[in-house]
Amino acid sequence: MKRPCLLILALGLTAAMPVHGDEIWVTNELDDTVSVIDTDTLEVIATHPTGQRPRGVTFSRDFKRLYICASDSNAVQVMDPDSGEILHDLPSGADPEQFILSPDDRLLYIANEDDAITTVVDTATRKVVAQIDVGIEPEGMGISPDGRIQITTSETTNMAHWIDTQSHEIIANTLVDARPRHAEFSPDGRELWVSSEIGGTVTVFDAESRSELGKIRFALPNVRPEQLQPVGMKFSPDASKVFVALGPANHLAVVDAASREVLDYILVGRRVWHMAISPDQTQLFTTNGVSGDVTVIDIASQKPVKTIKTGRFPWGAAARPTP
Repeated sequence: MKRPCLLILALGLTAAMPVHGDEIWVTNELDDTVSVIDTDTLEVIATHPTGQRPRGVTFSRDFKRLYICASDSNAVQVMDPDSGEILHDLPSGADPEQFILSPDDRLLYIANEDDAITTVVDTATRKVVAQIDVGIEPEGMGISPDGRIQITTSETTNMAHWIDTQSHEIIANTLVDARPRHAEFSPDGRELWVSSEIGGTVTVFDAESRSELGKIRFALPNVRPEQLQPVGMKFSPDASKVFVALGPANHLAVVDAASREVLDYILVGRRVWHMAISPDQTQLFTTNGVSGDVTVIDIASQKPVKTIKTGRFPWGAAARPTP
């Protein structure tokens, strides 16, 4: 006679359990925290402490580990996203700012800004596989979809360094405009896009020949040219457009990926850095450092729908589907 009561109690507990949507994880550079945003409610549902000055952030392919560049702690931290607990640190080298994970989920390529080095770490053994000398102040990190070529951009040398992932050697250096901050391969791997913050441009390369295909410039009414500082970039889910964060211009540029023409500008928060696309591919989340918030953009209409307060100086962003 007790089983129905137990069943009713179990059903009641299940109904009371919190249910939420997918997640966007945002590093807060000055708070030493990471904020978790629910993509359904568009609210911050959790905040977890990290090491000092967290910037770059990415998930493992199974979303069971979160990698965080704790720059001033000289560590890449590995967090359990279910509990928010830091599991261990990886030997990242000095001042890790940005990184990229190999397609096979094994190697992490880390930009060591102070040492002009790209450090390659095996995430399973937690050991350094290689350290590659690159230009001065490396930051932007990209990797081809097939995992054969890794890109490191050096801010002061104004170069994109093409690194063979088998030999861990530089096979080419290509000049770009001043202070390259981000590198993004097209989803089909045929093109490489590099943003140059001070140069105010995005340079597009043919990934096979490494020849320059074109250069994108930006212009906004009532915005000084020196404020148009491209940093983070994301291809749209259908790869037809590229969203470019324009830093202190407080806008995203929407660029046609085929013609490389600027189609539109979207007003966001102050000093926009980077972006993440929701797992259902309907929303774009931008990190706005100076205003301390995230702008949510509906991708279909290309309109902002909400601003979400996070911590101080949100910098990096990564998406996770609901566990």
